[in-house]
Amino acid sequence: MTVFSKIIAGEIPSYKVAENEDFYAFLDINPVAEGHTLVVPKKEEDYIFDLDDKTLGDMTVFSKRVAKALKEAVPCKRIGVAVIGLEVPHAHIHLVPITKESDIYFNKPKPQFTPEEFKKIAAAVAERFV
Repeated sequence: MTVFSKIIAGEIPSYKVAENEDFYAFLDINPVAEGHTLVVPKKEEDYIFDLDDKTLGDMTVFSKRVAKALKEAVPCKRIGVAVIGLEVPHAHIHLVPITKESDIYFNKPKPQFTPEEFKKIAAAVAERFV
C-alpha cells in the first residue's frame, strides 16, 4: 500500500481539497508554491500512463475542476501541471499555482506553511470546488 493509498484511507492525515468516488485531491506537504495540490486516483497504479483510458480521462477532468477551484482560491496567473511520478509509486498529477515559470521548479527552496495555513488554504479550495 502506497503512502497515497494510506492518505486516501485516512490512515495518514492530509489537507483534502476535493474527493469523489474515484479520485482524491490534497495539498502537497512539501509544496513548491502555496496551494500546490496532488490529484491521485483511488485505484493504486504506479505509472500514470498505465491507467486505462477512461480513468486517465476522468482524472484529467477531475484535475481541471480542482485547478479551477485552486485558481480562485490562490492568487496566480495559471495553474501549472506536472506529472513526474518518481517519488511515490502511485499515479499523481501536481497542480501548482504559478505567476511565472520558475514558480513550478521543483528544485528550488520550498516555502514553509504552518498546519493552520495549510488548513486555511485547503478550506479555501474545497469551498470553491464544484
